Amino acid sequence: MVGENLLGIPETLLPEESEVLARLEAGDEPVDLAARFPSSSLVWALLADEAHGEGRTVESYAFARVGYHRGLDSLRKAGWRGQGPVPWSHEPNRGFLRSLYALGRAAAAIGEAEEVDRIGKFLNDSDASARAEIEAGK
Repeated sequence: MVGENLLGIPETLLPEESEVLARLEAGDEPVDLAARFPSSSLVWALLADEAHGEGRTVESYAFARVGYHRGLDSLRKAGWRGQGPVPWSHEPNRGFLRSLYALGRAAAAIGEAEEVDRIGKFLNDSDASARAEIEAGK
């Protein structure tokens, strides 16, 4: 169970991206996979993390923003109606949650306080454990 789902809204579970995961495992670079799998939030989150690690804040923000929006598209296809749990424990959800986290991190770096608050609430409402899991490198 993810946090306290007091509204009784069902969890949204995204489909597995087995081909993306296989290509990552085979050593393909996220930048190459973004062109091949543009709807993958995971690929965009990886690009956002890479840019962040290299101090390319604006690029990190842009990559995270794409991952976030592609994730929203995927969530809607999976039946999400704008609210409810998106559990970290379901591995296919992690790309979206990582993109969401990366967007908040990049927004903080450019001083976009309102965005930081909105994204932080969205991440917490999706899964209260996601931030800690991401920061722990899981």
